[in-house]
Amino acid sequence: MKVVIVGGVAGGMSAATRLRRLNEDAQIVVFERGAHVSFANCGLPYYAGGVIEDRDALLLQTPESLAARFELDVRVHTEVISIDPDARTVTVRDLSAGDETVESYDELVLSPGASPIVPDLPGVERALVLRDVDDVDRLVAAIGDTARTAVIVGAGFIGIELAENLRRRDLEVTVVELADQVLGPLDPEMAAPVADELRAGGIGLELGNQVAAIGRGDVTLADGRVLPADVVVMAIGVRPESALVVAAGIATGPRGGIAVDELMRTSAEHVYAVGDAVEKVDAVSGEPGLVPLANPANRQGRLVADVISGLPVRPRRVVGTAIVGVFSLMAAAVGWNEKRLRAAGRRYRAIHSHPQSHAGYYPGAQGMSLKLLVDPDTDAILGAQGVGGDGVDKRIDVIATAMVGGITASELADLELAYAPQFGSAKDPVNMLGYIADNLRAGTAATIQWHELPATLAAGATLVDVRTPEEYAAGSIPGSVNIELDTLRARAGQLPAGEVVVTCQVGQRGHTAARILRQLGHDVRNLDGGYRTWLAAGDHVDILV
Repeated sequence: MKVVIVGGVAGGMSAATRLRRLNEDAQIVVFERGAHVSFANCGLPYYAGGVIEDRDALLLQTPESLAARFELDVRVHTEVISIDPDARTVTVRDLSAGDETVESYDELVLSPGASPIVPDLPGVERALVLRDVDDVDRLVAAIGDTARTAVIVGAGFIGIELAENLRRRDLEVTVVELADQVLGPLDPEMAAPVADELRAGGIGLELGNQVAAIGRGDVTLADGRVLPADVVVMAIGVRPESALVVAAGIATGPRGGIAVDELMRTSAEHVYAVGDAVEKVDAVSGEPGLVPLANPANRQGRLVADVISGLPVRPRRVVGTAIVGVFSLMAAAVGWNEKRLRAAGRRYRAIHSHPQSHAGYYPGAQGMSLKLLVDPDTDAILGAQGVGGDGVDKRIDVIATAMVGGITASELADLELAYAPQFGSAKDPVNMLGYIADNLRAGTAATIQWHELPATLAAGATLVDVRTPEEYAAGSIPGSVNIELDTLRARAGQLPAGEVVVTCQVGQRGHTAARILRQLGHDVRNLDGGYRTWLAAGDHVDILV
């Protein structure tokens, strides 16, 4: 059996090496257009920033090492320019010599990846991108010893990582983002602390703006202002490399990626596809979508090798788990966010909490903010977000595992998670999300979201802040009245008729206050996440309403 693989890195090389472990007799040929077939592309921003000092550390395998260990025929600087599915051949161009040859295959695996989106702007030829080792070499050379300023277009995961790393090299960095928040996978109240952290680290943010033109040493924004920019990097996203399959008559999906079934088979017989170019089935919607992440690419590479080898496989839908470091913060997400759920017209419940990374009485506890999104009909977890210090990654990973395992939101309360004071709490933050979800499911709690508050107050509801007078004086929601929780029973008769909304700092005392008032006959809801969530949201109400 001869297997041809088009493209290396995560998807292609996972398929090639797994296939060799399963089949010693197969002839396996890998064609890679670039100079490097296996490298750590997630480490590129950190090499650009000097955190990773050794460039060779990014190179995981070479054609020589892959030939020695796995007996793979890996050919770099070699581009597949056409596919003939009927003849089972590919036409290959040697990019160094310019020669073209025709290569046969029994099974073909496509892993062409995705290419950076570069808008058509005046002067855009000066802009750099960051997708492979050659890109980072160009970026490091452009910085050299003389660059002092940088503009990064796009405030997604790569843009934010790169902004932080160029700032570590003492460049004056500005991030320009068309949306009015950073990190689109997060909801605005969760993204706000990340923006604050970036500004505190000396990074300028131009949100709700865009680059109109790129000059010799600057960029012009859409509002006419000019920013100095010795270096300009485009980080506004990627699009699947699907031109090769389109030319071959192989089907693409609604998002422009290669369409595959659960066994990674394309519409052409004996042709499979994996990685960033493929449309993956979303775990929340069941619909195809683009998720350009390394973990699904590696998983698909392994799966397709198993399929070719005749092994049983476990197809999995993608939950889209991702994380980024931002100076002292982590920001992570899995599944859908609230903006996406609202845009799709899907019912959901939102839950905010602000726990500490471990027991508060043990030194060094760091705060975090968590958000859980739940289907109110089935109690299924639809998504989660986390922002904060130590421990955010662990909590998002637990929730991602729960989503894949079909554990409901309320059942998070039942998870037995490792506990010692320096690592967590007896009621872990994930357990606490489960307790809140169970209260909402059972009807023992009712909440209101920060973006629903203005309309509710305008309709005549009374907002009661149950924090201490000292906390209230330090900052409060306009229009609220302060009745401290411990005096609430005695003063409940002072409340006017009609709906009451209670709030505290993070929602916990508000829950207790809501239980008291409900049992005293009041129509009451607790402001989810409390004053802290409302404060983080700021003036972003229009994003969701």
